[in-house]
Amino acid sequence: MSTLLLNLDFGEPPPKKALEGNAKHRKFVKKRRLLERKGFLNKKQQPPSKVSKLQSESSKKGKSPKVDGTWKAPLLSKKKTAASSGGSEQSLDKPSAVPWLTPAPSQKAGSVVAKVDLLGEFQSALPKIKSHPTRPRKKGSQKNAPQNSTQAHSEKKYSGASQKGPSKMVAIDCEMVGTGPKGHVSSLARCSIVNYNGDVLYDEYILPPCHIVDYRTRWSGIRKQHMVNATPFKIARSQILKILTGKIVVGHAIHNDFKALQYFHPKSLTRDTSHIPLLNRKADCPENATMSLKRLTKKLLDRDIQVGKSGHSSVEDAQATMELYKLVEVEWEQHLIQNPPKD
Repeated sequence: MSTLLLNLDFGEPPPKKALEGNAKHRKFVKKRRLLERKGFLNKKQQPPSKVSKLQSESSKKGKSPKVDGTWKAPLLSKKKTAASSGGSEQSLDKPSAVPWLTPAPSQKAGSVVAKVDLLGEFQSALPKIKSHPTRPRKKGSQKNAPQNSTQAHSEKKYSGASQKGPSKMVAIDCEMVGTGPKGHVSSLARCSIVNYNGDVLYDEYILPPCHIVDYRTRWSGIRKQHMVNATPFKIARSQILKILTGKIVVGHAIHNDFKALQYFHPKSLTRDTSHIPLLNRKADCPENATMSLKRLTKKLLDRDIQVGKSGHSSVEDAQATMELYKLVEVEWEQHLIQNPPKD
């Protein structure tokens, strides 16, 4: 009996794993797109390493992102090649190997919409900086400002003499006694300070630190009984300097008073009526001459001071000095603005 042999070639069946892998992948892609439409998935969750890997693979195959920012699935061709090559690349078919199928669009695509989206995400991630409002400048502040800085400084220094005179100006007069060898050293024995209106701010007898040799009663009016309850020099000096500090001080031959106080007052805040040419001019005297307080008071105020044998009154002399200064205050302050003295 002859044997019949049939040789039938039905072709090589496709690998089950590849077919099953394609079906699972399609199902996964559908679910993925559905979740993206509903907004459950965010593109920022994509790992940078896998995104760069997918971009490099797509650039090799010539795939480009769409205008709306979604990618063409480059892994579908991988599956086809995997099926034809006998499942050599089956690891790419598994969804677990490729969890992110829609990476961010590449900047090389040249898409305007993609660039705008990336720019918007970058700006939203930046911290918001609060801008402080600028204060508006006062009108005319720059126009009214003097051009010369030294002139502005001098005007600021001397403008208070006339505008704030009652509170910032005082007049001082001191009486001295003789101490030291043969009484030739002048020591402070009385000090009187009056304000702009002539009211007495300070008037005290002061005990010198040295022994008094000559009381000079004929001129000072100081007697021995005045020193019984007199204020010690150190205490009186601190009290006087508290009044003079920061004020414009008026006096006649005021350098003698400051010397007795052992004190130096700024020249810009000092007004010496014995060196104001305007007063001498009003009294018909030489401008550069040093006139006595008694003579200027008689000629300009028509008043007699320092009369009799009882001596001078420091309060009366301080009040007369302030009144003489008021006669030329406006003109003299303008002169000092233009010619400020150097301290």
